[in-house]
This record gives sequence, structure tokens and C-alpha cells, in this order.
Amino acid sequence: MSMMNDRLAQSKATSTVLRPLGYYPDGTPPTPLDNRLIRGDNLHVLEALLPEFKGAIKCIYIDPPYNTGNTFAFYQDDVRHDCWLDFMRLRLTLMRELLTEDGILLVSIGDEEAAYLKVLMDSLFGRQNYCGTLVWEKKKKPSFLDRNMGSVTEFILAYAKNRALTGPFVYGHTTEGKRYPLNNAGNGIRILRFDAGKVQFNCPDGYYAPQDMSAGHIVTRLLDGLEIKDGRNLNTFRLEGEWRYSQATLDEIMQANEPVQISKVPFRPNHIKPGGEPKKLKNLLNGTHYHMSTYEDATEESRALFGMAAFDYPKPEKLIHVLLNAVTQEGDWVMDAFAGSGTTGAVAHKMNRRWIMIEQGEHCHTHILPRMQQVISGQDQNGVSPLLNWRGGGHFGCWELLQT
Repeated sequence: MSMMNDRLAQSKATSTVLRPLGYYPDGTPPTPLDNRLIRGDNLHVLEALLPEFKGAIKCIYIDPPYNTGNTFAFYQDDVRHDCWLDFMRLRLTLMRELLTEDGILLVSIGDEEAAYLKVLMDSLFGRQNYCGTLVWEKKKKPSFLDRNMGSVTEFILAYAKNRALTGPFVYGHTTEGKRYPLNNAGNGIRILRFDAGKVQFNCPDGYYAPQDMSAGHIVTRLLDGLEIKDGRNLNTFRLEGEWRYSQATLDEIMQANEPVQISKVPFRPNHIKPGGEPKKLKNLLNGTHYHMSTYEDATEESRALFGMAAFDYPKPEKLIHVLLNAVTQEGDWVMDAFAGSGTTGAVAHKMNRRWIMIEQGEHCHTHILPRMQQVISGQDQNGVSPLLNWRGGGHFGCWELLQT
């Protein structure tokens, strides 16, 4: 029987009582709001957490077994497909209960089970609560182990408990002062009206007669005589052309007093966006868009932390940082029920999120515990520490699931 099947069998006889083991860094007993590292079978740990944390976790990220058919250092990733689905269904059902009403569940998965996991999660969460699939470029160079093609991507399925209550996934901010041309060649010919005093002109003051200002592929015709004084239009005027914006959108821009500029003749109006607002996340997480880290980078992070590449396919800190930034705020609860080497908790701690990590293996104590001690002491300057100017601080409690 595989390790995963062993865990399923063991879980039937496991108590749901959690026992505190120690508190870090100074031994002071934690409050209910403190971070938690819990060793035990995640199915029963999740059950044990329900009375206290039902409806309290803003984001759950998990990196479960992908069922690839391979054997790794800490687990055997090869079970019958129906057993894998049952394994996931039991845990996902509990995770949904733990989420806040606007909470998000993010699940990393590979090609082998991605489609089946999507169907399972549709049934558990409702198709209407599917937020999308993020595609992570996991390698700089493809693996050609597959018979047909090299693989460079993995997937992260995103589901909300109630999508109607969620906002956009965000990362970074829009560029301040970016120019957006109103002309858009290929759109239908329409007329836009520009209200008096709402356009900034950099061309000379004076009177401009109605005229055709088209050039190249750009169609623009000034339909009204226009008087410019002190760089502003004294009267309302109309331009005919192929436009990116509708009149309703332009009216909103003018009512908000966002700059609309025309630099010279021929007139080519630009909307100058203030910028600086949160920017919606793209579904492709790669080096081009987000300077995204890969498995190669994560392996180097592991060597720096543990003196060796301690885990097969650890997730890089930058990936977790982007995900948590997209859907959480400081102070939110974050959970990882397949903690592995502890990357989710390490990144959440550095981002001032509260966290719960669950891991059954011995590496909960041999790897995650010392890693979090390094985070708290400020010794961990790997991963996103320089980005966040991390200098240490905080505390957590270490717990275990009692077995009968």
C-alpha cells in the first residue's frame, strides 16, 4: 500500500485533539491570534481546527501530491486515481468550511490530475465560484520526460467560497501618468464630444477651424471651430474618428477631472491616467510579467536554508508572495495544509499575515521548525526577504495531533 493510502487508513483511528509542544522564540504561551505550526495528519488537524477557525481563514494555499506516479524523498506520489480524488475531496470539503465568506482556495497541480481536480472542485465549491486558473512557468528549461512534449508549466486553480463577495486579484500598481490614446484604428467611426475647459492643449493658443486631421491609418476630423486660450478649450468641440472609448466613458473621465491632453496638430487626444492603483493580476506567472522564480530558483533557496536541496520540487518564495499579495491583506489568516518545507508560512510571516501550517512528516520538526526560527531571528535573508526588507520578529506556537 502506498504512503498516501497508509495515511488514509491511519486517519480513521486518529484523535482530533491538538496538544501544544512549545512556543517560539521565547517560550511565552501564544494567544489565540498567534501563528501555528501543527504536526499531524491534515485531515484530522483540519477537523480539530473547525471549532475555532470555521469561517476565519482568508486564503488557503496547498501544494498537494500531484499523483505523478513517482517516488519522492518524503512521500510516494502514486495511488489509484479514485483514491487520490477521495483523498482530495475529504480535505477540500473541510478547507471550504474554514474559509471566510470571501476567502480564496489556491491549489497547485500538474497535468496528471488538473482536469479531474477542476471537476471535483466545481462540485464542491460550485462552478460559479471558480475564479480562474493561474499558469506558472515552473522551469527555465523544459523537461522532456513526457513521451510527446516538454513541460514548463504547472497550474494553480483558484476558487472562492462566494465569488460574488471577492475583489480582483492584484499584484503591484498601475503606472502613474501613463498615456492612453483615444484613437484606435480599426474601430467604427464615431463622434466624441469634449466639454469646454476639459482638454489640456500643448499647441499654440488661437482659433482652429473645422478640418480633416487624418494621417496614415488614423482618422480624425475636427467638426467644430475651436478656441484655445491658456492651454484650454474655451468651447465644447467634437472630433470624429475611430475611438477606444465611448462617449459615456469619456464623460466619466471628464467629470473626474482626469487629464485629457492634445499635444499638437493633428489632434490626437490622450487620456492621462493618474495611476498608482492596484493592478489586476495576469493569469500567466512568468519571468516576463512578474520576474517570477522557478523550481531552479527554489532549489537554490532550499540549499541556502538547509545546506542541501532538501526537497523535491519546492515552491519558490516569490510565487507564494505573488499569490498571497493577490488575495490577502496584512493581518489575514493564511493556511497551508501540505506545508512541505514551510515556504507558505515563511512568506506569510514576512508579509505580516497570520498563518497556520500543517505537516505530517518528520520534516515538520527537522526543517520547518528551524526555518521559521531563522525567519523570526532575521537570519533568513533568502527568497523575498530583500524585497520586503525583512529583519525578523514575531512568534508562533508548535502543536501536534494526539493519536489514540
